Amino acid sequence: MQFSSLDLAPELQRALVECGYSNMTPVQMQAIVPARRGKDLQVTAQTGTGKTAAFAIPVLQQMLDKPKAVVSRRPRALILTPTRELAEQLADAISAYAQFVPISVTALYGGVKMGGQANKLKAGVDLVITTPGRLLEHITLGNVVLAEVEFVVLDEADRMLDMGFVADVMKLMQMTADKRQTLLFSATTSPAVNELSHKILNNHQQIRATKVNSTADTVRHAVYTVEESRKIELFEKLLAEKNWFQVLVFTSTKEQADTLLAGLKKHKIEAAVCHGDKSQGSRRRAIADFKTGKLQILIATEVAARGLDIQGLDYVVNFNLPYLPEDYVHRIGRTGRAGAAGNAISFVSREEEQTLERIQKLIGTDIKRIVKPGFEVSSRGSLLKSISRKVLSGRSNRASETIIDMENTGDKQPKGKPRRAKASEESSDKTTAKPARLKKTNKPTETGPKKRVLRGKRAKQYSR
Repeated sequence: MQFSSLDLAPELQRALVECGYSNMTPVQMQAIVPARRGKDLQVTAQTGTGKTAAFAIPVLQQMLDKPKAVVSRRPRALILTPTRELAEQLADAISAYAQFVPISVTALYGGVKMGGQANKLKAGVDLVITTPGRLLEHITLGNVVLAEVEFVVLDEADRMLDMGFVADVMKLMQMTADKRQTLLFSATTSPAVNELSHKILNNHQQIRATKVNSTADTVRHAVYTVEESRKIELFEKLLAEKNWFQVLVFTSTKEQADTLLAGLKKHKIEAAVCHGDKSQGSRRRAIADFKTGKLQILIATEVAARGLDIQGLDYVVNFNLPYLPEDYVHRIGRTGRAGAAGNAISFVSREEEQTLERIQKLIGTDIKRIVKPGFEVSSRGSLLKSISRKVLSGRSNRASETIIDMENTGDKQPKGKPRRAKASEESSDKTTAKPARLKKTNKPTETGPKKRVLRGKRAKQYSR
Protein backbone atom coordinates (compact mmCIF):
# COMPACT_ATOMS: atom_id res chain seq x y z
CA MET A 1 0.00 0.00 0.00
CA GLN A 2 1.43 3.39 -1.01
CA PHE A 3 1.19 6.80 0.65
CA SER A 4 -0.35 8.16 -2.53
CA SER A 5 -3.50 6.13 -1.75
CA LEU A 6 -4.16 8.07 1.45
CA ASP A 7 -5.58 11.19 -0.19
CA LEU A 8 -3.34 13.49 1.82
CA ALA A 9 -2.85 17.19 1.19
CA PRO A 10 -0.68 17.76 -1.92
CA GLU A 11 1.92 19.56 0.20
CA LEU A 12 2.22 16.56 2.52
CA GLN A 13 2.44 14.17 -0.42
CA ARG A 14 5.19 16.26 -1.94
CA ALA A 15 7.13 16.26 1.33
CA LEU A 16 6.86 12.48 1.64
CA VAL A 17 8.23 12.09 -1.87
CA GLU A 18 11.10 14.42 -0.96
CA CYS A 19 11.80 12.20 2.07
CA GLY A 20 11.88 9.11 -0.16
CA TYR A 21 8.66 7.59 1.16
CA SER A 22 6.56 5.49 -1.20
CA ASN A 23 5.29 2.23 0.34
CA MET A 24 3.87 2.20 3.86
CA THR A 25 5.14 -0.08 6.60
CA PRO A 26 2.69 -2.36 8.50
CA VAL A 27 2.36 0.05 11.44
CA GLN A 28 1.69 2.95 9.07
CA MET A 29 -0.96 1.01 7.18
CA GLN A 30 -2.78 0.11 10.40
CA ALA A 31 -2.44 3.39 12.32
CA ILE A 32 -2.64 6.32 9.88
CA VAL A 33 -6.25 5.88 8.75
CA PRO A 34 -7.90 5.52 12.21
CA ALA A 35 -5.64 8.24 13.64
CA ARG A 36 -6.64 10.60 10.84
CA ARG A 37 -10.30 9.99 11.77
CA GLY A 38 -9.56 11.20 15.31
CA LYS A 39 -9.49 7.82 17.03
CA ASP A 40 -7.43 7.35 20.22
CA LEU A 41 -4.84 4.60 19.66
CA GLN A 42 -2.51 2.38 21.66
CA VAL A 43 0.08 1.15 19.16
CA THR A 44 2.79 -1.44 19.75
CA ALA A 45 5.43 -1.86 17.03
CA GLN A 46 9.13 -2.60 16.75
CA THR A 47 11.62 0.23 16.63
CA GLY A 48 12.70 1.23 13.16
CA THR A 49 9.33 0.37 11.57
CA GLY A 50 8.14 3.90 10.84
CA LYS A 51 6.23 4.84 13.99
CA THR A 52 7.10 8.55 13.63
CA ALA A 53 5.29 8.88 10.31
CA ALA A 54 2.45 6.72 11.63
CA PHE A 55 1.49 9.38 14.19
CA ALA A 56 2.91 12.57 12.67
CA ILE A 57 1.21 12.39 9.25
CA PRO A 58 -2.38 12.02 10.57
CA VAL A 59 -1.82 14.82 13.11
CA LEU A 60 -0.43 17.17 10.45
CA GLN A 61 -3.29 16.31 8.09
CA GLN A 62 -5.94 17.05 10.74
CA MET A 63 -4.28 20.37 11.54
CA LEU A 64 -4.48 21.24 7.84
CA ASP A 65 -8.12 20.11 7.66
CA LYS A 66 -9.02 22.49 10.52
CA PRO A 67 -6.61 25.42 10.20
CA LYS A 68 -6.28 27.87 13.09
CA ALA A 69 -4.26 31.02 13.61
CA VAL A 70 -1.02 30.62 15.53
CA VAL A 71 -1.37 31.94 19.09
CA SER A 72 1.56 32.99 21.25
CA ARG A 73 2.53 30.37 23.85
CA ARG A 74 -0.44 28.14 22.94
CA PRO A 75 0.46 25.16 20.73
CA ARG A 76 -2.16 22.93 19.10
CA ALA A 77 -0.24 19.65 19.18
CA LEU A 78 2.07 18.11 21.78
CA ILE A 79 4.45 15.15 21.44
CA LEU A 80 6.00 13.84 24.66
CA THR A 81 9.17 11.78 24.48
CA PRO A 82 11.59 10.46 27.15
CA THR A 83 14.99 11.73 25.91
CA ARG A 84 16.62 14.76 24.36
CA GLU A 85 18.02 12.72 21.49
CA LEU A 86 14.61 11.39 20.56
CA ALA A 87 13.08 14.87 20.79
CA GLU A 88 15.69 16.17 18.34
CA GLN A 89 15.21 13.24 15.98
CA LEU A 90 11.43 13.66 15.97
CA ALA A 91 11.74 17.40 15.36
CA ASP A 92 13.96 16.80 12.33
CA ALA A 93 11.65 14.15 10.87
CA ILE A 94 8.38 16.03 11.44
CA SER A 95 9.85 19.31 10.18
CA ALA A 96 10.69 17.46 6.96
CA TYR A 97 7.09 16.23 6.67
CA ALA A 98 5.82 19.78 7.27
CA GLN A 99 8.33 21.59 5.06
CA PHE A 100 5.69 22.68 2.51
CA VAL A 101 2.78 23.40 4.88
CA PRO A 102 2.18 26.39 7.20
CA ILE A 103 2.74 24.44 10.40
CA SER A 104 5.60 25.39 12.72
CA VAL A 105 7.48 22.75 14.72
CA THR A 106 9.92 23.12 17.62
CA ALA A 107 11.64 20.90 20.18
CA LEU A 108 12.08 21.61 23.89
CA TYR A 109 14.58 19.64 26.00
CA GLY A 110 17.11 20.08 28.76
CA GLY A 111 20.84 20.57 28.54
CA VAL A 112 20.54 23.88 26.66
CA LYS A 113 19.53 27.39 27.69
CA MET A 114 15.82 28.08 27.91
CA GLY A 115 15.95 31.58 26.42
CA GLY A 116 15.89 30.53 22.78
CA GLN A 117 13.12 28.01 23.40
CA ALA A 118 11.07 30.63 25.30
CA ASN A 119 11.37 33.08 22.40
CA LYS A 120 10.02 30.50 19.94
CA LEU A 121 7.08 29.74 22.20
CA LYS A 122 6.32 33.42 22.59
CA ALA A 123 6.34 33.92 18.82
CA GLY A 124 3.87 31.04 18.48
CA VAL A 125 4.37 27.37 17.59
CA ASP A 126 1.82 24.88 16.25
CA LEU A 127 3.48 21.61 17.28
CA VAL A 128 5.78 21.12 20.26
CA ILE A 129 8.01 18.08 20.77
CA THR A 130 9.40 17.90 24.30
CA THR A 131 10.58 15.93 27.27
CA PRO A 132 8.23 16.10 30.29
CA GLY A 133 10.71 17.76 32.63
CA ARG A 134 11.64 20.64 30.35
CA LEU A 135 8.00 21.28 29.43
CA LEU A 136 7.06 21.59 33.12
CA GLU A 137 9.87 24.13 33.55
CA HIS A 138 8.46 26.27 30.74
CA ILE A 139 4.95 25.98 32.19
CA THR A 140 6.19 27.11 35.60
CA LEU A 141 7.83 30.16 33.99
CA GLY A 142 4.68 30.98 32.04
CA ASN A 143 6.32 30.37 28.67
CA VAL A 144 3.66 27.94 27.43
CA VAL A 145 0.01 27.09 28.08
CA LEU A 146 -1.46 23.70 27.12
CA ALA A 147 -5.16 24.58 27.27
CA GLU A 148 -5.44 24.69 23.44
CA VAL A 149 -3.67 21.37 22.80
CA GLU A 150 -5.96 19.18 20.65
CA PHE A 151 -3.52 16.39 19.74
CA VAL A 152 -1.25 14.55 22.19
CA VAL A 153 1.24 11.83 21.27
CA LEU A 154 3.18 9.79 23.82
CA ASP A 155 6.15 8.34 21.96
CA GLU A 156 8.09 5.56 23.71
CA ALA A 157 5.52 5.58 26.50
CA ASP A 158 7.03 2.51 28.15
CA ARG A 159 10.39 4.23 28.48
CA MET A 160 8.78 7.27 30.08
CA LEU A 161 7.25 4.96 32.67
CA ASP A 162 10.60 3.25 33.27
CA MET A 163 12.25 6.63 33.81
CA GLY A 164 9.66 7.67 36.38
CA PHE A 165 7.78 10.22 34.26
CA VAL A 166 4.30 8.83 34.92
CA ALA A 167 3.38 11.54 37.47
CA ASP A 168 4.65 14.29 35.14
CA VAL A 169 2.74 12.81 32.20
CA MET A 170 -0.50 12.66 34.16
CA LYS A 171 -0.05 16.26 35.31
CA LEU A 172 0.56 17.47 31.75
CA MET A 173 -2.42 15.56 30.38
CA GLN A 174 -4.70 17.33 32.84
CA MET A 175 -3.55 20.69 31.44
CA THR A 176 -4.56 19.90 27.86
CA ALA A 177 -7.99 20.42 26.29
CA ASP A 178 -10.82 18.18 27.49
CA LYS A 179 -11.64 17.18 23.94
CA ARG A 180 -8.39 15.94 22.52
CA GLN A 181 -7.04 13.03 20.53
CA THR A 182 -4.38 10.95 22.29
CA LEU A 183 -2.02 8.49 20.58
CA LEU A 184 0.22 6.20 22.64
CA PHE A 185 3.11 4.51 20.81
CA SER A 186 5.84 2.18 22.08
CA ALA A 187 7.98 -0.75 20.99
CA THR A 188 7.24 -2.84 24.10
CA THR A 189 4.22 -3.26 26.29
CA SER A 190 3.65 -4.06 29.96
CA PRO A 191 0.88 -3.97 32.56
CA ALA A 192 1.98 -0.45 33.49
CA VAL A 193 1.62 0.74 29.88
CA ASN A 194 -1.83 -0.82 29.64
CA GLU A 195 -2.87 0.83 32.88
CA LEU A 196 -1.68 4.22 31.62
CA SER A 197 -3.57 3.76 28.35
CA HIS A 198 -6.83 3.19 30.20
CA LYS A 199 -6.27 6.37 32.21
CA ILE A 200 -5.48 8.78 29.37
CA LEU A 201 -7.14 7.25 26.28
CA ASN A 202 -10.84 7.47 25.49
CA ASN A 203 -12.55 4.49 23.87
CA HIS A 204 -9.24 3.65 22.23
CA GLN A 205 -8.27 1.10 19.61
CA GLN A 206 -5.33 -1.26 20.13
CA ILE A 207 -2.96 -1.88 17.24
CA ARG A 208 -0.17 -4.45 17.35
CA ALA A 209 1.78 -4.20 14.14
CA THR A 210 4.18 -6.90 15.32
CA LYS A 211 4.32 -9.56 18.00
CA VAL A 212 4.44 -8.01 21.47
CA ASN A 213 8.00 -7.28 22.66
CA SER A 214 9.47 -8.86 19.53
CA THR A 215 12.60 -7.86 17.66
CA ALA A 216 13.06 -7.30 13.95
CA ASP A 217 13.55 -10.45 11.86
CA THR A 218 16.45 -8.76 10.09
CA VAL A 219 18.57 -8.65 13.27
CA ARG A 220 20.96 -11.51 14.02
CA HIS A 221 21.54 -12.10 17.75
CA ALA A 222 24.66 -13.57 19.34
CA VAL A 223 26.04 -13.89 22.88
CA TYR A 224 29.72 -14.09 23.80
CA THR A 225 30.26 -15.62 27.23
CA VAL A 226 33.16 -13.88 28.98
CA GLU A 227 34.36 -12.98 32.45
CA GLU A 228 33.34 -9.46 33.44
CA SER A 229 36.95 -8.38 33.91
CA ARG A 230 37.88 -9.42 30.33
CA LYS A 231 35.08 -7.74 28.38
CA ILE A 232 37.22 -4.83 27.19
CA GLU A 233 39.94 -7.26 26.04
CA LEU A 234 37.38 -9.35 24.13
CA PHE A 235 35.82 -6.29 22.51
CA GLU A 236 39.19 -5.01 21.27
CA LYS A 237 40.05 -8.47 19.90
CA LEU A 238 36.76 -8.73 17.98
CA LEU A 239 37.21 -5.21 16.59
CA ALA A 240 40.59 -6.18 15.20
CA GLU A 241 39.65 -9.64 13.90
CA LYS A 242 36.24 -8.86 12.39
CA ASN A 243 37.09 -5.37 11.17
CA TRP A 244 33.97 -3.80 12.67
CA PHE A 245 33.87 -0.15 11.72
CA GLN A 246 30.74 1.58 13.00
CA VAL A 247 29.65 0.08 16.32
CA LEU A 248 27.16 1.41 18.87
CA VAL A 249 28.03 0.07 22.33
CA PHE A 250 25.66 0.13 25.30
CA THR A 251 26.82 0.03 28.91
CA SER A 252 24.67 -0.07 32.03
CA THR A 253 26.37 2.80 33.87
CA LYS A 254 28.22 6.02 33.07
CA GLU A 255 31.30 4.70 34.90
CA GLN A 256 31.44 1.62 32.65
CA ALA A 257 31.13 3.86 29.59
CA ASP A 258 34.03 6.04 30.72
CA THR A 259 36.19 3.02 31.58
CA LEU A 260 35.58 1.47 28.15
CA LEU A 261 36.39 4.78 26.45
CA ALA A 262 39.69 5.01 28.31
CA GLY A 263 40.58 1.45 27.29
CA LEU A 264 39.82 2.10 23.61
CA LYS A 265 41.79 5.34 23.55
CA LYS A 266 44.87 3.46 24.79
CA HIS A 267 44.69 1.50 21.54
CA LYS A 268 44.08 4.70 19.54
CA ILE A 269 40.54 3.70 18.56
CA GLU A 270 38.36 6.69 17.71
CA ALA A 271 35.48 6.66 20.17
CA ALA A 272 33.22 8.94 22.21
CA VAL A 273 30.64 8.59 24.97
CA CYS A 274 27.05 9.76 25.23
CA HIS A 275 25.54 9.75 28.72
CA GLY A 276 23.81 11.94 31.26
CA ASP A 277 26.96 13.63 32.58
CA LYS A 278 27.77 15.04 29.15
CA SER A 279 26.35 18.37 28.01
CA GLN A 280 23.77 18.38 25.27
CA GLY A 281 26.29 19.96 22.92
CA SER A 282 28.84 17.24 23.63
CA ARG A 283 26.26 14.50 23.10
CA ARG A 284 25.08 16.10 19.87
CA ARG A 285 28.66 16.33 18.51
CA ALA A 286 29.40 12.71 19.46
CA ILE A 287 26.29 11.45 17.66
CA ALA A 288 26.97 13.65 14.61
CA ASP A 289 30.60 12.47 14.37
CA PHE A 290 29.47 8.86 14.69
CA LYS A 291 26.87 9.25 11.95
CA THR A 292 29.39 10.82 9.56
CA GLY A 293 32.00 8.13 10.21
CA LYS A 294 34.51 10.26 12.13
CA LEU A 295 34.14 7.91 15.08
CA GLN A 296 34.42 4.15 14.94
CA ILE A 297 32.74 3.57 18.30
CA LEU A 298 29.94 5.40 20.10
CA ILE A 299 29.48 4.32 23.72
CA ALA A 300 26.12 5.12 25.28
CA THR A 301 23.96 4.40 28.29
CA GLU A 302 20.17 3.97 28.18
CA VAL A 303 19.85 7.69 27.46
CA ALA A 304 20.66 6.91 23.82
CA ALA A 305 18.71 3.67 23.48
CA ARG A 306 15.75 5.66 22.20
CA GLY A 307 16.19 8.33 19.58
CA LEU A 308 19.26 7.24 17.63
CA ASP A 309 18.39 6.73 13.98
CA ILE A 310 21.58 5.88 12.12
CA GLN A 311 21.28 4.69 8.54
CA GLY A 312 23.18 1.49 7.83
CA LEU A 313 24.27 0.80 11.41
CA ASP A 314 25.47 -2.80 11.24
CA TYR A 315 26.43 -3.55 14.84
CA VAL A 316 25.00 -2.91 18.28
CA VAL A 317 27.03 -4.34 21.17
CA ASN A 318 25.61 -4.81 24.66
CA PHE A 319 28.77 -4.45 26.74
CA ASN A 320 26.48 -5.09 29.71
CA LEU A 321 22.97 -6.47 29.53
CA PRO A 322 20.27 -3.97 30.50
CA TYR A 323 18.53 -4.30 33.86
CA LEU A 324 15.10 -4.35 32.20
CA PRO A 325 14.64 -7.01 29.48
CA GLU A 326 12.45 -4.57 27.53
CA ASP A 327 15.44 -2.26 27.14
CA TYR A 328 17.21 -4.99 25.17
CA VAL A 329 14.51 -4.64 22.50
CA HIS A 330 15.07 -0.88 22.31
CA ARG A 331 18.87 -1.10 22.32
CA ILE A 332 19.10 -3.52 19.43
CA GLY A 333 16.38 -1.59 17.63
CA ARG A 334 19.12 0.84 16.59
CA THR A 335 20.25 -1.74 14.02
CA GLY A 336 18.25 -3.64 11.42
CA ARG A 337 16.04 -0.61 10.79
CA ALA A 338 13.74 -0.14 7.81
CA GLY A 339 14.27 -3.71 6.64
CA ALA A 340 18.07 -3.59 6.63
CA ALA A 341 20.18 -6.38 8.14
CA GLY A 342 21.80 -5.84 11.54
CA ASN A 343 23.74 -7.60 14.27
CA ALA A 344 23.10 -7.54 18.01
CA ILE A 345 26.12 -8.75 19.99
CA SER A 346 25.99 -9.19 23.77
CA PHE A 347 28.84 -9.85 26.21
CA VAL A 348 27.47 -11.96 29.06
CA SER A 349 29.33 -12.74 32.24
CA ARG A 350 28.42 -15.49 34.69
CA GLU A 351 26.62 -12.92 36.86
CA GLU A 352 24.36 -11.90 33.94
CA GLU A 353 23.03 -15.36 33.08
CA GLN A 354 19.69 -14.80 34.82
CA THR A 355 19.23 -11.49 33.01
CA LEU A 356 19.89 -13.25 29.71
CA GLU A 357 17.23 -15.85 30.55
CA ARG A 358 14.68 -13.08 31.16
CA ILE A 359 15.55 -11.45 27.83
CA GLN A 360 15.20 -14.73 25.94
CA LYS A 361 11.85 -15.33 27.61
CA LEU A 362 10.66 -11.84 26.64
CA ILE A 363 11.62 -12.08 22.96
CA GLY A 364 10.55 -15.73 22.76
CA THR A 365 13.77 -17.20 21.37
CA ASP A 366 17.12 -18.59 22.50
CA ILE A 367 20.11 -16.50 21.48
CA LYS A 368 23.09 -18.21 19.85
CA ARG A 369 26.07 -18.60 22.20
CA ILE A 370 29.67 -18.20 21.06
CA VAL A 371 32.72 -19.15 23.11
CA LYS A 372 35.81 -17.27 21.96
CA PRO A 373 38.96 -19.41 22.43
CA GLY A 374 41.00 -17.99 25.27
CA PHE A 375 37.98 -16.30 26.86
CA GLU A 376 36.21 -19.33 28.30
CA VAL A 377 34.17 -18.77 31.44
CA SER A 378 34.78 -21.25 34.24
CA SER A 379 31.73 -22.81 35.86
CA ARG A 380 30.99 -22.33 39.55
CA GLY A 381 32.08 -25.88 40.25
CA SER A 382 35.45 -25.47 38.60
CA LEU A 383 35.84 -22.12 40.35
CA LEU A 384 35.35 -23.76 43.74
CA LYS A 385 37.80 -26.51 42.81
CA SER A 386 40.30 -23.84 41.82
CA ILE A 387 39.88 -22.13 45.18
CA SER A 388 40.27 -25.47 46.97
CA ARG A 389 43.50 -26.18 45.10
CA LYS A 390 44.85 -22.81 46.17
CA VAL A 391 43.94 -23.57 49.77
CA LEU A 392 45.58 -26.99 49.60
CA SER A 393 48.66 -25.59 47.90
CA GLY A 394 49.89 -24.13 51.15
CA ARG A 395 50.02 -20.56 49.79
CA SER A 396 46.77 -19.25 51.20
CA ASN A 397 47.05 -19.33 55.02
CA ARG A 398 48.54 -21.08 57.98
CA ALA A 399 45.62 -23.49 58.26
CA SER A 400 46.46 -24.87 54.82
CA GLU A 401 50.04 -25.50 55.94
CA THR A 402 48.67 -27.72 58.71
CA ILE A 403 46.57 -29.69 56.21
CA ILE A 404 49.55 -30.20 53.89
CA ASP A 405 51.78 -31.34 56.73
CA MET A 406 49.23 -33.86 57.91
CA GLU A 407 48.69 -35.31 54.45
CA ASN A 408 52.25 -35.45 53.16
CA THR A 409 54.61 -35.98 56.13
CA GLY A 410 53.43 -39.23 57.66
CA ASP A 411 53.56 -39.04 61.46
CA LYS A 412 54.98 -35.51 61.50
CA GLN A 413 52.85 -33.41 63.80
CA PRO A 414 51.63 -29.98 62.65
CA LYS A 415 52.22 -26.93 64.75
CA GLY A 416 48.51 -26.58 65.40
CA LYS A 417 46.29 -28.66 67.64
CA PRO A 418 47.37 -32.36 67.63
CA ARG A 419 45.12 -34.74 65.77
CA ARG A 420 43.44 -37.45 67.87
CA ALA A 421 44.41 -40.89 66.60
CA LYS A 422 41.62 -43.17 65.40
CA ALA A 423 41.05 -46.47 67.22
CA SER A 424 41.64 -48.45 64.03
CA GLU A 425 45.03 -46.83 63.59
CA GLU A 426 46.12 -47.72 67.14
CA SER A 427 45.07 -51.35 66.84
CA SER A 428 46.61 -51.95 63.43
CA ASP A 429 50.04 -50.45 64.00
CA LYS A 430 50.94 -49.92 67.66
CA THR A 431 54.55 -49.12 66.86
CA THR A 432 53.68 -46.07 64.79
CA ALA A 433 50.61 -44.93 66.68
CA LYS A 434 50.94 -41.57 68.30
CA PRO A 435 50.78 -41.46 72.10
CA ALA A 436 47.38 -40.63 73.48
CA ARG A 437 47.06 -37.08 74.64
CA LEU A 438 46.79 -36.66 78.39
CA LYS A 439 43.64 -35.04 79.65
CA LYS A 440 43.79 -31.82 81.56
CA THR A 441 42.92 -32.04 85.21
CA ASN A 442 41.99 -29.54 87.85
CA LYS A 443 43.14 -31.80 90.70
CA PRO A 444 46.07 -30.61 92.73
CA THR A 445 49.44 -31.94 91.56
CA GLU A 446 51.95 -33.13 94.15
CA THR A 447 55.22 -31.20 93.71
CA GLY A 448 56.55 -31.15 97.23
CA PRO A 449 55.39 -30.07 100.56
CA LYS A 450 52.88 -27.66 99.03
CA LYS A 451 49.94 -28.56 96.89
CA ARG A 452 49.19 -26.16 94.08
CA VAL A 453 46.52 -26.17 91.40
CA LEU A 454 48.30 -25.86 88.05
CA ARG A 455 46.72 -25.19 84.66
CA GLY A 456 47.77 -24.81 81.05
CA LYS A 457 51.37 -25.47 80.01
CA ARG A 458 52.61 -25.73 83.53
CA ALA A 459 49.98 -28.36 84.29
CA LYS A 460 51.15 -30.39 81.33
CA GLN A 461 54.76 -30.03 82.36
CA TYR A 462 54.20 -31.15 85.90
CA SER A 463 51.77 -33.91 84.97
CA ARG A 464 54.45 -35.48 82.86
